[in-house]
Amino acid sequence: MNWLSRKAFQASGAIAAVGLVLTAAAPASAQSAIRDTEIEGIIHEWSAPVFTAMGLEPSEVEILLINDSELNAFATRGRIMGLNTGLILKTRSSNELLGVIAHEAGHIRNRHTLRDGAQGAGMQPMLMTMALGALAIAAGAPQAGAVLLGNSQYFGTLSALRYMTHQEGEADNTGARALEAAGLSGRGLVSFFENFRSQEVFSDARRFPYFRSHPLSSVRIENLRRFVAEQSNYNQAESPERIAQHALILAKIHAFMDNPNQTLRDFPEADASLPARYARAIAWYRDGQTDRALDAVEDLMVEQPGNPYFWELKGQILLEEGRPAEAIGAHQRSVELMPDAALLRINLAHALIETRDNARLDEAVEQLKRATVLEHDNTMGWRLLSQAYGSQGNEGAARLASAEMYFAAGAGTQATQFALRARDMLEPGTAEWTRAMDIVFASGATQKDVDDVDRRNSRRDRGGVIPAAG
Repeated sequence: MNWLSRKAFQASGAIAAVGLVLTAAAPASAQSAIRDTEIEGIIHEWSAPVFTAMGLEPSEVEILLINDSELNAFATRGRIMGLNTGLILKTRSSNELLGVIAHEAGHIRNRHTLRDGAQGAGMQPMLMTMALGALAIAAGAPQAGAVLLGNSQYFGTLSALRYMTHQEGEADNTGARALEAAGLSGRGLVSFFENFRSQEVFSDARRFPYFRSHPLSSVRIENLRRFVAEQSNYNQAESPERIAQHALILAKIHAFMDNPNQTLRDFPEADASLPARYARAIAWYRDGQTDRALDAVEDLMVEQPGNPYFWELKGQILLEEGRPAEAIGAHQRSVELMPDAALLRINLAHALIETRDNARLDEAVEQLKRATVLEHDNTMGWRLLSQAYGSQGNEGAARLASAEMYFAAGAGTQATQFALRARDMLEPGTAEWTRAMDIVFASGATQKDVDDVDRRNSRRDRGGVIPAAG
């Protein structure tokens, strides 16, 4: 689990790694987007049939996992959905979590994210601020996005954020119909709302954020219950596999977010279930008990030798312990088991680079090139690729990878600067040179801007001043 968004971006500082946990775990109070291939895969597997039934293309709906203990979720333009870890941990079943996802997708399907006819003068500014925050996270500026989301109340009163009643009902019904069409029960959607029914009597100051923006009422819940109970799949039970997956998601989030001692209390050694053993392995790793953590992971792999996430965790532990050469084998196995997972390839490349062995750089470059094909907007992949090219002395390719990183992050000025530097180091007319110029113009620069830069550089060169390298 990594505390960055898919398009995670850090303008300066040391390279932050991508994967299960390649950076120190952030405090639970921090708000940022996180990545975890395993959890993302489970949630997308559950959601895809529901999105399809709703008329949405599953690959076009981006689900962000937000590291925030508050119970909240949101949908905004660009088909972006955010799920706080605090909300996920409050769900009591996979059906409840999927019910929330179906409801939020209902807002996307019905275009409620545009909020036409906003209520009150404070509505539009605050909604715009929230939307900008969500988009900032998705576009690669998680810290800025968190600030915008956290301070949106200052741009309008919280009470102004309440969706129109008919929009909530539409989202309920759209989500319930999609669950039915996908052969799933909508019971979890109702039970999740019923579990927090008392929220309607609280003031905004005491109400969970989710229920400030999605106000509950007895009438709304009763209407939804009646509608869902009429569907043919109402009594459809969760599969044992989904029950196990939900338990694993909760255990993994707790293990990475809670204090290790708390995790070990919540998942005592008397609990021999797989989620509990998984959580303890993560807790021991985070607590610095490396040998114990590795032994626990080895035991898990005896039971499931083909689980790529156990191999990923083993590689992570070894890398964090300063043993990158030993981590390579584990990360290679995770990639063999799941070759289409970009983050796993980035993990492997990171371990290869960290060995400081130049003979391994070609393989690191190959892994990162494949990862950035799978996720072209993964800024960490581009950042590591720039580092690898730089270590090889391929400065033109390094500058182009940096330009790609900034471009994916939506930082047009920096993308243009690095793309122009790359252009000057690449062979004119090659695919790489053309891509550099594509980035320049796609970032908003014009041919006149490029000509002006060239003239300034030419004057500096004639004056004996050499432009600084990027």
